[in-house]
Amino acid sequence: MNDSAPPAPGPAPVRIAIIEDEPAVRRYFMQIMAMSEGYDVIAMAPDLATGRGLIALQPDLFLMDIGLPDGNGYDLVPEIKAGCTARVLIISSFGDRETVVKALSAGADGYLLKDSAPQQILDGIAITLDGGAPVSPAAAVYLLDLLRGSAPAAPAAPAGEADDRLTQRETELLRAFAEGKSYKEAARVLGISPHTVGTHVKAIYRKLEVNSRSEAIREAFRG
Repeated sequence: MNDSAPPAPGPAPVRIAIIEDEPAVRRYFMQIMAMSEGYDVIAMAPDLATGRGLIALQPDLFLMDIGLPDGNGYDLVPEIKAGCTARVLIISSFGDRETVVKALSAGADGYLLKDSAPQQILDGIAITLDGGAPVSPAAAVYLLDLLRGSAPAAPAAPAGEADDRLTQRETELLRAFAEGKSYKEAARVLGISPHTVGTHVKAIYRKLEVNSRSEAIREAFRG
C-alpha cells in the first residue's frame, strides 16, 4: 500500500484576455504565451464591443491593441478597471506622443510596441502582473519630456508628507529609456534588478500623474 501523499497542485495559470483585431497578431501573441509556462489565454476579441464582454470573465491581464475597428483600445481601459481587477498592458504599433499619453492617462498599466522582441513582451507581462509598469523607450521619452517641462523642484516635503518629486535614480532611469535601453539594459547600467526597474517606473507614473488627471497631462503636452 502506497501511503505517499499526492503531489501538491501547482499555482493556477495566469488568465489572459487579448483584444486585437489582426488574426496574425493574435496568433503571434499565442505563440509568445506558449514560450512560458503558467499563462492561459482564456478569450480573444477583435474589437471593443466584443472585448467589453470579456470583462465579466475576470481575467488577470488584458493584452490590448489601440487601433481597433470600432474605436481606440484605451477607451475601454476605464471600464476594465471599474469592472474587474485585471491589469492592462497595451501592445500597439502606435508610438506617437498623443496615443501613448492618452493610453497611460486612461489607466493602462504599461505600454509596449509591437516590434518589441518576444522575450521583451514576456518580460513586460511578468512585470505588469507583478505590479510594475513596463514602458517602451518611446513612452519613456514622453515622460522625460514631461519631467523637463515641469516646474522647478519644490522644497523637501515636510515629515510625514509624500514627496512627489522624481528621485535621482528615477530620472536616470527615464534618461536610460530615452536612449532606447530596454528594461534589462537599463537595469544592468544602473546596477539594479529588472523588478526594481518596474517598481521605479510605477513610481514615475504616479509622480508625473500619468495614470490620473488626464486633462492636466494633455495640457502639459500641448504645443
